[in-house]
Amino acid sequence: MFDMMKMMGKIKEAQEKMKLAQSELGTIKVSSESGAGLVKVEVNGKKEVISISIDDSILNEKEMLQDLVVAATNKALKDVDIKIKEHMKEKTSDMFPNIPGFDMGNLFK
Repeated sequence: MFDMMKMMGKIKEAQEKMKLAQSELGTIKVSSESGAGLVKVEVNGKKEVISISIDDSILNEKEMLQDLVVAATNKALKDVDIKIKEHMKEKTSDMFPNIPGFDMGNLFK
């Protein structure tokens, strides 16, 4: 027989796990660099730029500097997407059945 109360409890439990997993995204950090380390960018799992480090030797090269900042930032954001998907999959793996093609990570872009 269908137990509505049990199902509602499972839904509430799933919501709490999702909230916890999302709240932990700020603890995920990814660093990336471009120009052989001349520019370094760090982002977190909330897709916020935490820091940018620029080597003094390129401060007078405006266009190159801009390109390197963009490249390092884009790479860091791409890498953090992978980490977010891994994190969410790990935290929610017991909530949903393993359905081929159903990717929980796509819910958090």
